Amino acid sequence: MINIGEKIQGFVLKDQDNKDIDFKEYKGKKILLSFHPLAFTPVCAAQMKSLEDNMEKFSKLKTVPLGVSIDHVYSKAAWAKELGVNEVRLLADFWPHGALAKQLDVFFDEHGFSKRANIIVDEEGKVIFAKTYPIKEVPDINEIIAFLEK
Repeated sequence: MINIGEKIQGFVLKDQDNKDIDFKEYKGKKILLSFHPLAFTPVCAAQMKSLEDNMEKFSKLKTVPLGVSIDHVYSKAAWAKELGVNEVRLLADFWPHGALAKQLDVFFDEHGFSKRANIIVDEEGKVIFAKTYPIKEVPDINEIIAFLEK
């Protein structure tokens, strides 16, 4: 996993609306990259809904939550609609396959998808929080919010 203090190289990925999301556009804000293995799975759904349910808190904390998985943009679109996720951008790290997950060293080569992880990047693109979670465990959103409130 990428180390605390490292700068990320940046990225441009499509969201569920097939729009380019460019890391550079968020300069001056913190970014929560919330990696989940696959769409249409219960734990991943709970993880993404927790982001959507806390959008007001993230906004107050000047943090942009982004859900990331290797799923295709069209899968992301159908899943976002099913979950009722409207504000959180769900990014498709589809092609090159898992490129962002690989860049941040949270890709499971043997499974072909990302680990479950939360990475927070500060306003300058430097990693300030990085944690992986068991595949079958929903990350504690309160841990993330408490970290951001410090």
